[in-house]
Amino acid sequence: MEIVWLGHACFWLRGRNISIVTDPCPPSTGYDIGRLRAPIVTISHHHEDHDYLQAVVSPSFVLDAPGEYEISGVYITAVPTYHDGRQGAVQGPNLAFVLEMEGLVLCHLGDLGHLPNPEQVETLSGAHVLMVPVGGRTTIDGAQAAEVVRLLEPRIVIPMHYRTPVCRLPLEPLDRFLQEMEVERPEPQPKLNVTPSTLPEGTEVVVLSYRGA
Repeated sequence: MEIVWLGHACFWLRGRNISIVTDPCPPSTGYDIGRLRAPIVTISHHHEDHDYLQAVVSPSFVLDAPGEYEISGVYITAVPTYHDGRQGAVQGPNLAFVLEMEGLVLCHLGDLGHLPNPEQVETLSGAHVLMVPVGGRTTIDGAQAAEVVRLLEPRIVIPMHYRTPVCRLPLEPLDRFLQEMEVERPEPQPKLNVTPSTLPEGTEVVVLSYRGA
């Protein structure tokens, strides 16, 4: 499994036989994700910085509603959450996606805006790879993201949705999350290659450089 961060909350998950794009973002965010080919696109919510479908060439499946899906051997659960701490009254709903493919469980939290409740924790916990927003303002911030990591206990954590040199959105940088996780800033990697046999024993934070950086 190859995981590439294209910027903001957009990832390109590339398996042996299928690929998935999460939350494609437009150039107005500061990220140029180019033109992507993937049969599956997940959309956590329909804000303009998360549903730029024009960037994906003829996707066969656009998943933007709660439910369970099986597509080409990939098992996907879209879990209802909220974009804010007031049950969606400010920013609306949000979907977190749990994806099971090639012996791995991946979880993309979208624009999660609150600590998950016990039922959500049960559904979202135990992922091998967790993609978590850390930039605050419109989502959980670095301290809350660290608490989410402790609740969900993933093996690999990839922060997303934070301020970078090209980001045009008013988000907080990565530093607070790393401080709360008590880790030194890792050297950014252009991509993550992971298999069940290469997973770390404990929880490891992996920082990916956005494509074009």
